[in-house]
Amino acid sequence: MTDLTQKIVWITGASSGIGRALAIRAAEAGCQLILSGRRQEALATLAASLPVDSLILPFEATDYPSLADTVAAAWQWRGRVDVLINNAGISQRCIAMDAKPEIYTELINVDLIAPIWLTQLQLNRMADAGGGHIVAISSVAGRIGAPLRTAYCAAKHGLIGYMDALRSEVDKVHNIKVTNILPGSVATDVARNAITGDGGRRGLSDAVIDAGDDPLDCADAILEAVRNDQPELIFAKDMELGLAQMRHADPDTFFEAVAEFGKQTVTQYWEEQSSTG
Repeated sequence: MTDLTQKIVWITGASSGIGRALAIRAAEAGCQLILSGRRQEALATLAASLPVDSLILPFEATDYPSLADTVAAAWQWRGRVDVLINNAGISQRCIAMDAKPEIYTELINVDLIAPIWLTQLQLNRMADAGGGHIVAISSVAGRIGAPLRTAYCAAKHGLIGYMDALRSEVDKVHNIKVTNILPGSVATDVARNAITGDGGRRGLSDAVIDAGDDPLDCADAILEAVRNDQPELIFAKDMELGLAQMRHADPDTFFEAVAEFGKQTVTQYWEEQSSTG
């Protein structure tokens, strides 16, 4: 079991939602934090509220030419990064038929290519330091094909695949642990900030998200998974947990259940579009 006290933990997407909750809980565990995101003011407010040393390191996740300098700044702060938590991301709420091709590029860049780049730039440094821990916040949608989320599912499935393959290369050889987190519905602004078919933001939450788990409970579970060097954690309940488990255990029943769920969801989507159009 890994003691997180005084560990240097870098959290992306730290200004809100699960990222903010992770910062709060990691600070309570005695970690020193690197807080990243795009909103510097929100990061500064968060850092000021925490009882531990924090480095505010705002950056744009898809500004790939600048990422090497960002990583260098993170490592220079305390000479190491013990845990990188790839949390920054966006979701989607539109059917494939309504989605411009450009939203696939944007969402896969943010949710897949950006965390891959940031992870790649840590690996040699972590290996030279004797080890580390990479955490990827994927989603239950990284295990199942959820309606209204074709681009999001593509990115989150891809993130799990990359991290699983990475684990096979670095776990035993370099003592770099890799943990995939698959949250279900957590009460954040993820649905409100989701991309729509024209590339705009939805501006509307989902009832299932609003009734979801407390982000602080999710953060507790994530940090416990890190302490235990757990390769994967599904943080979900009820139907979401059942479908994630059924995907491999009983695929025929799974595909039938998802088809019915998709039919209901798309019908609801059309009704919503009609009422707002």
